[in-house]
Amino acid sequence: MAKQKYAKESQTIMTEMVLPNDTNTLNNLMGGRLMHWMDIVAAIAAQKHSNRIVVTASADSISFKQPINLGNVVTLRSQVTRAFNSSMEVFIEVTAEDIPASKKIMTHRAFFTFVAVDQNGKPIEVPEVLPESEEEQELYDGALRRRQLRLVLAKRMRPEDAVELKSIFNLDEK
Repeated sequence: MAKQKYAKESQTIMTEMVLPNDTNTLNNLMGGRLMHWMDIVAAIAAQKHSNRIVVTASADSISFKQPINLGNVVTLRSQVTRAFNSSMEVFIEVTAEDIPASKKIMTHRAFFTFVAVDQNGKPIEVPEVLPESEEEQELYDGALRRRQLRLVLAKRMRPEDAVELKSIFNLDEK
């Protein structure tokens, strides 16, 4: 297996149309359906990067600021931003398009974490991510802070051990 892969190699684009069965009583896309689609597009990106079966480890907060309406075309773009041992952070961006009205809006962004597993379900090492573009580099650089924050919130890391977060929250100045 390759020790390194370019971030763009994992890019995945998925398109769905919001149909009546996907909506709530206000004719907006149900949040659970959107999260389902986000999980799928992110898992595909993680599989492309790792060439392995992957499992969802976490999904960062998903805010529902903008409703997606019945009949909208939803485009979900995902890409692995950084890899750590067996886990990968995947960035997802969602846009909704009202084709007849020629309106397109970015509605959601999120980071999901996946773990690559072997045939026995045990975590397995994944290739390192090589960012190329400025945006890929920014996402890569921020991934370690986001990972440490996830671990602290999950009580899997002590706040004082989260070195990348200390400078943001001035934890060294006590």
